[in-house]
Formats: sequence, structure tokens, C-alpha cells
Amino acid sequence: MKEKIIKNCKELLPYLIIFIVVLLIRTFIVTPIKVNGNSMYNTLEGKEFMILNKLGTPERYDIVVLDARNDELIKRVYGLPGEKITIENNTIYINDKKIEDVYAYGETSNYETITLKDDEYFVLGDNRAVSLDSRTIGPIKKSQIKGTTNFIIYPFNRFGKLK
Repeated sequence: MKEKIIKNCKELLPYLIIFIVVLLIRTFIVTPIKVNGNSMYNTLEGKEFMILNKLGTPERYDIVVLDARNDELIKRVYGLPGEKITIENNTIYINDKKIEDVYAYGETSNYETITLKDDEYFVLGDNRAVSLDSRTIGPIKKSQIKGTTNFIIYPFNRFGKLK
């Protein structure tokens, strides 16, 4: 009887290892996420499934998933820690330099100058008219960012890396 139990445990061991590895990868490295809403339109249309990368530090123009106001939001990073951000007449200035905003869909409302702290980011949705972003909720702390995403896995006709 004891030998049978040992044999069964040895047979189950590879499956247990696979389960633990998958659980660790999903918890600490990558996980699927679903896009809700249209605040990232034209880039994302909503209802896409994407891969969230939980490693690394967000860079300018990365799409991030964040926790804000007890909700999971998807936005694009514009301002990095320590930078000065101003939005005036539909133009974004970072450290007093105008940037080309190729992702904006619609008008970007004015935002008074703010200097980000060492752990803060300024995020905007691509669809500026409907986006709940840093213009409304203020800068985002690094601890609120769950990771970056740029790879669509569903729908299949959009499968692949975003440009």
C-alpha cells in the first residue's frame, strides 16, 4: 500500500510542478487582462484581451494597467518621475518642451503645470474626451501600476504587438 502511494505521488509530481510554475509566472511575470471601455480608443477598441507584463519600469508612451479609485484602468504614460508637465491649448509640454502627441484622439483639455515626485507618473487615455486619467485623478504612484501591456491575444484578427 505504501509503495502504491509513493508511486502515485511520483506520477503526480510533474503536474504539481507545472501547476506551481504556471501560478508563479501568472502571479509575478505575466497575466492576461481584458480591456474595458473606450478611453484608449483609437489604439484599443475595448473587449480586447492582452498580456500584462509585470516586470520592468514603465517608460514614456507605454500602455499601463493601474489601480485607481478601486478600479483597474488602462492608460498611456506621458510624464515620468521628476518631470514637469503642462497641457495648454491641446499641446503637452514636458519640462517646457512640446512633445508630438501621436496617440491623442480628440482634444486634450488644459492642465496646470505640475512637477511629478520621484515615484509618480502622469498618464492619459488616448481618447481624451472620455478618459479618466491624471487630468482628473492626479499623478499615479509607481505602486499603483500593475504592469505594461502591448500585446493583443484576442480578437485574433488583432493578434500581435501594438505599434
